[in-house]
Amino acid sequence: MQIHVDRQLFAKAGDVKIGIIRYQGIVADAIPPMLVGRLQLYIEHLHTELESKSWNAYEGIVSWRKVFKQTGSDPSRYRPSVESLFRRVKKEAYTPSGNSAIALNNFFSLQYTCPLGIYDLSAVKGDVEFRIGVAEDTYEGLNGRVNKLEGIIGSFDQVGPFGSPYVDSVRTSVNDRTSDALHSIYFHPEITIEQSQQIMHAISKMFLQVHGGESAIHLLSQECNIIKI
Repeated sequence: MQIHVDRQLFAKAGDVKIGIIRYQGIVADAIPPMLVGRLQLYIEHLHTELESKSWNAYEGIVSWRKVFKQTGSDPSRYRPSVESLFRRVKKEAYTPSGNSAIALNNFFSLQYTCPLGIYDLSAVKGDVEFRIGVAEDTYEGLNGRVNKLEGIIGSFDQVGPFGSPYVDSVRTSVNDRTSDALHSIYFHPEITIEQSQQIMHAISKMFLQVHGGESAIHLLSQECNIIKI
């Protein structure tokens, strides 16, 4: 599989970077009770922190709102997924539950203040491209709606769009039968290549501790916009 980023994405979004982690042989089903407790403790701590902090205190939220504007969408209407998740925590409307891969994906988003997406690799068809969506790019999202990707960075396979830093698709969502997965980490321009690599290694290490299997780590950037996995 080849994965590449359209150069026009960098022209509009700036020095964003997209981390790619490929997992093989994982077991992702119900969250282990020990992990539920750890995640819940972190969320409670973050909720307390959010009572005295504004959104402007979080560089990732501020930066991704700026990127959304630069690519042509309204971040007040189409919020970056990391901001939406933070808002749910602040309202005490988020509890880790369901699939362990999805729960960890959300935890990493909160911890590193960036959007992430995790996909069942068996549902991703052909090569993958990251580009800015147009009006015709739509998909059924995990938010229960048909979403337009116009002006939003999206991931596309030969079938069409399946993910973005806004919301991911139903078509490629992970489930209890997923054994191979693709993890996309959207790094905002202020995060360096070195920091991106460190974060991806930390994410991969914790993910494999919970799910087993193996991983391979790659980074797409202005310096390297195409990889093979």
